[in-house]
Amino acid sequence: MGLPWFWTMLAHYHGQTCNAVEPARTLGLNPSTTRHYLDHSTDALMIRQLQPWHANLARRQVKSPKVNVKEGGLLHRLPGLGTEKALLTHPKLGASWEGFAIEQVLAGEPHDEAWFTATHQGAEIDLLLRRGDRLPGVECKCADAPRLTTALRIALDDLGLERVAIAYPAARRFAVSERVEAVPIQTLADPGRLFADSAP
Repeated sequence: MGLPWFWTMLAHYHGQTCNAVEPARTLGLNPSTTRHYLDHSTDALMIRQLQPWHANLARRQVKSPKVNVKEGGLLHRLPGLGTEKALLTHPKLGASWEGFAIEQVLAGEPHDEAWFTATHQGAEIDLLLRRGDRLPGVECKCADAPRLTTALRIALDDLGLERVAIAYPAARRFAVSERVEAVPIQTLADPGRLFADSAP
């Protein structure tokens, strides 16, 4: 087994953490080989390894990078998702949307560094963007009316974030809670408009 098998497996890991050991075991490869494949694909700008951000929390935090296939067409082709209907009914729809939204945010929103953060108890933020001394969060939800989940509330409290924007596929911008706002993905066509205080 080699790179073609690795890429097929990588499509199934899209949107998840990946430490190279589990795919190596599944494919019968040395972990150093899968790590080489991951790093080579990252250098070729075919995948993104989003590194975890760590805070001094009481909860155990995820330490492996999250892997995203950057090109949606390739991501959908690998598991044989050839039609829109096939994608809309596939369990990976949410992960596909998350990867797409992350790429749009990173391309359009000013930032100095970017990470994700997650705990083993299930609290997670898809993106943390360092902007100077500020650290706003971004969630990516394929939903018509995103809401404040328990996991997001815990992450807000644990990290002490001032605000979180939920990038979603509908057209209305609205407040989800005091510190959380749902923001249409179209907003990202105008760089710097993800957060309300970026608007003129």
